[in-house]
Amino acid sequence: MLIFLRVLLTGLLGVVRDEAAAFGRVRLMGGDNECSGRVEVLRHDQWGTVCDHGWDLREADVVCLELDCGLAESALHGAAFGAGRGEIWLRHVQCSGHESSLTRCAAVLHSNFHCTHDNDAGVKCSGTLLTPALTLLSPHTVFSPGEAVRFSCSVPLGHHLRDFHLYKHGVSTPLVTQRADQTQTRVELTLSDIETVHQGSYSCRYRIKSGFPSQLLSSPPSNYINITVVELLTPQHWYNTSTEAPAGSVIKGQSFNITCSTLQQYPGGSFQLRLIRSNGTVRQSLPALTPSATFTFPNAQTSNEGYYYCLYRVQLGGRIFVSRESQPLPIAIRDPDPLLSPVMISWLVSGLTFIVAVIIIIIVAKVVCNKEKKPSELERETRTCVENNYVALSINKL
Repeated sequence: MLIFLRVLLTGLLGVVRDEAAAFGRVRLMGGDNECSGRVEVLRHDQWGTVCDHGWDLREADVVCLELDCGLAESALHGAAFGAGRGEIWLRHVQCSGHESSLTRCAAVLHSNFHCTHDNDAGVKCSGTLLTPALTLLSPHTVFSPGEAVRFSCSVPLGHHLRDFHLYKHGVSTPLVTQRADQTQTRVELTLSDIETVHQGSYSCRYRIKSGFPSQLLSSPPSNYINITVVELLTPQHWYNTSTEAPAGSVIKGQSFNITCSTLQQYPGGSFQLRLIRSNGTVRQSLPALTPSATFTFPNAQTSNEGYYYCLYRVQLGGRIFVSRESQPLPIAIRDPDPLLSPVMISWLVSGLTFIVAVIIIIIVAKVVCNKEKKPSELERETRTCVENNYVALSINKL
């Protein structure tokens, strides 16, 4: 029974390839433009029409693609573009959607089906492949590395589709591909585990089957959507204080400062300085007007002792992004050494200066005194002569 029905259906459809070779071109007549109108086919050098029995979007798509008119917007019945003349060459056309021409589809050439020019088939084509629309399903346009970005690509006509592609502007190969069935009008395209290289503008395209399965047509690109990928580097930090303070320490009462710095910046960012101490946490903030910011402490006290951490914070696209904290910077506050206090140092300097001055005065005075007591050569000779005479006189009297 099944074999009999198959034979009957084959005879009814009259799929004879030799007959198809007798057909020529396909044209549209009576429409508003070259991509809409009554479907006519050429056979034996005579133009004839197509009966609308079984006529739907599959057949209309084949006609539109064959005429380079994009996709079929509608498959029309009942001589919507006026009744034709001449023969009705094709009845009950059945296309799979892969045919390169309407004349390659299965059809009934001669049958008892009642069909007049009041049943002439027509099509209305899009003219070109319609431009798809790209929308962002994710609630924001700014992301951190490792997150996923969800897009939606849609087209008004969903029949005859093959697949959808997501492109980044400036990159020729698609980043995401999603297969679609012939009735699907929208697909979700997800860009997973993004990195900073994914920052940029995105669009989507779709492809349709045209003619034989190996032939695919690509649509124009959709609108563009820009996304930003924020990657915050871990800040660097260091501190400065007086040179007499031991490493990792600040002398109580003296000033010190901590500088936070980062290479990666965004508009409106700020540096955060966090101090963790035994009795709690203290936070400070400075705007990141330059690649670094300095936190100043003019009078070091015990409350300034603890572990300091730097981080970078910025708000973009309604989201707040915070970098990783820097390595801890331990700072201890030490009492000043009495022997090395500024007052003691001043006294020591004054005392040493006084002692040195006294020593210098004594040395100079001694040198001057010795110079005055030392007799000259003439004085020594005169004194010797006088003394000798005195001795001689003394002897004579005796």
